[in-house]
Amino acid sequence: MKSFLMCILSAYLFLPISVQALTLEGNLIQGGMAIGKIDPAATVIFHGRQVRVSSEGFFVIGFSRDEEPSIAIELHRPDGIVEKHPVVIEKRKYKIQRIDGLPKQKVSPSKDDLDRIYKDIAMVKAARKKDDSRIDFTQPFIWPVIGRISGVYGSQRILNGKPRNPHYGVDIAVPTGTPVKAAADGVVSLTHEDMFFSGGTIFVDHGHGLSTGYLHLHKIMVKKGQTVKQGDVIAQVGATGRVTGPHLHWGMNWFNIRLDPSLLVPPMPETTKEKK
Repeated sequence: MKSFLMCILSAYLFLPISVQALTLEGNLIQGGMAIGKIDPAATVIFHGRQVRVSSEGFFVIGFSRDEEPSIAIELHRPDGIVEKHPVVIEKRKYKIQRIDGLPKQKVSPSKDDLDRIYKDIAMVKAARKKDDSRIDFTQPFIWPVIGRISGVYGSQRILNGKPRNPHYGVDIAVPTGTPVKAAADGVVSLTHEDMFFSGGTIFVDHGHGLSTGYLHLHKIMVKKGQTVKQGDVIAQVGATGRVTGPHLHWGMNWFNIRLDPSLLVPPMPETTKEKK
């Protein structure tokens, strides 16, 4: 009898242990972001990068403006099993936006200006490399300001007749001095009073490589390393850097991948939407 019970116990102990299934919620579209949930002991690989998984099992991934229609999340389970989960990404159409009347040096910078630009780029890249363990990105985001949307994510800009890189963010036209609020909890990872293109600039890190940027600011009201809560006033809207008028450029990144922050918030109130 004892031997029989031991056999039953051994069989029970070696039964396969159920593992937590992968869940993925968010905007599976070019420029979108998705939050996943998995066994905290699993390893997640996406776009060749090992993605941070929180102690609760949360992770975040982002999709570029021109993301391929079919990509995969690779999972390495604690038991050694490797799985590939295909993700279908919706394709978008982008607007062409023409901006004329900019100062020549803002469109075709001089050598001295280029030196300054390269320094700005290095600071921004450093801020975007942060991979903090916080999971502030799991809370719903809010608009940093309410106003007329004057520029949208992904649009191709033609400056003084010359095609430039796509627009990676949302422009909200409001008067200089309008308070800018933190879109979610986070830690300020960069402040700069006067970058060449973006003027007064703030980056807020929300954990796991996700950050938001607030550009063309008139006044900065936080410091690098400061913890902010959603809704805190962090700056005032301005017209600094390469602009033709006061507005807030609101951007979002997952490391070096530019995302569309408007996908994470409710629609802008009808009375302030961009006129067609």
